[in-house]
Amino acid sequence: MCSAQNGLVVGVDGSAPCDAAIRWAARDAVLRGLPLTMLHVVTPTPADSTMGPAPGVNQSQQDRARHILDMACAVVEEVVGGQLADLHIRVRYAGVVPALLEASTAARMVVVGRRGAGALRLSVPGSVSEAMLHHAACPVAVVPDPPNQESRVGAPVLVGVDGSPASRAAMALAFEEASSRGVAVVALHAWSDVGVFPVVGMDWRTNRRVLEGQLAEWTAKFPDVPVRQRLVCDVPAQWLGEESRNAQLVVVGRHGRGWRGDVHVGSVTGTLAHNAHVPVVVVPASAVAPQKTPKKTTVADFVADPGS
Repeated sequence: MCSAQNGLVVGVDGSAPCDAAIRWAARDAVLRGLPLTMLHVVTPTPADSTMGPAPGVNQSQQDRARHILDMACAVVEEVVGGQLADLHIRVRYAGVVPALLEASTAARMVVVGRRGAGALRLSVPGSVSEAMLHHAACPVAVVPDPPNQESRVGAPVLVGVDGSPASRAAMALAFEEASSRGVAVVALHAWSDVGVFPVVGMDWRTNRRVLEGQLAEWTAKFPDVPVRQRLVCDVPAQWLGEESRNAQLVVVGRHGRGWRGDVHVGSVTGTLAHNAHVPVVVVPASAVAPQKTPKKTTVADFVADPGS
């Protein structure tokens, strides 16, 4: 049986947006030397749910799951070929949200596509995205379709900085991603939670010192990563959204001042995840600062996991 421990998990439902998520996850797994698990969730039918826990996945569901995962494996092969040494595929018979939330407790990151056509559709309040962005135990990457990553090679990683514990966790991940990709970090600090305009006497120097102090730990740990600072007094989501045009990845924290994860899709995290021009990674304050993991070589396996 495969394990997603300390690896990437990508939700797979056979839709084009999920293919975009698979492509991004495969590249990221190779860049960071992490295992990748592709997870397909078979949602119980109304008949199943009225009869209590389903004893297993029937043959037609198994066949469809295998087909979807075979296609997903083909996408991985197309994108990274034999570079991904540690690949697993898994089927769960459960609700989509419970299955992904459970996977997030052991994963380094969960990756989902934006606006999926199937079970992983991410465009409506109360959907999978809402649950994952606000309740996942690990960072969650939301990937647009298409991700247009090829045209952004060399673009920086953009990270939102606000001084919260979640912001510190976001910086840790942003610097690791930038180091793996060989690019710079753009650290954007917006110190206002509401839309305001700069006024005479605004203490820009104090906030710049705050930003530099927050970055000091990570510039010391990742001396290979160039850093550019952006300091603004305005709505964080607006500036991060605009700056995402010039980035290849945006990383923000959850549950910090200015990056609240306890509100609906209109929050900074929700707005960015659904509207940014590039993939967005949302990092909970509880996320452990990532460490680089050496590549491992194993044989990809198929696990049918009918409920637990």
